Formats: sequence, C-alpha cells, structure tokens
Amino acid sequence: MEACKHPRVRVLTREEDAEFVECLECGEVFDSNEFADMDIEERNLKADEE
Repeated sequence: MEACKHPRVRVLTREEDAEFVECLECGEVFDSNEFADMDIEERNLKADEE
C-alpha cells in the first residue's frame, strides 16, 4: 500500500506557535510544519530521481 501524501487537510486547532491539521484522506493528525517538511522532502526525492 502506498503511503498517503495528504492531498487534502483541514486545520484542527491553532496555538501560539503551532497549527495542527488532519488529513481528510487517512485521518493522520500532525503539526502543519511537519506537513511543509514532508512536501519539501518529496520534491527533493523527485529532483534526485530526474
């Protein structure tokens, strides 16, 4: 099974220095900063493959 790439997320809560989001596809909850890091890592992997 391929890992979810979290194509659709919704904001659950915002705190002073953190924003937590939930993936609408798989239900995983994570800090939005982690989501941005995942996107950067994926783009780097694609660039390395080319």
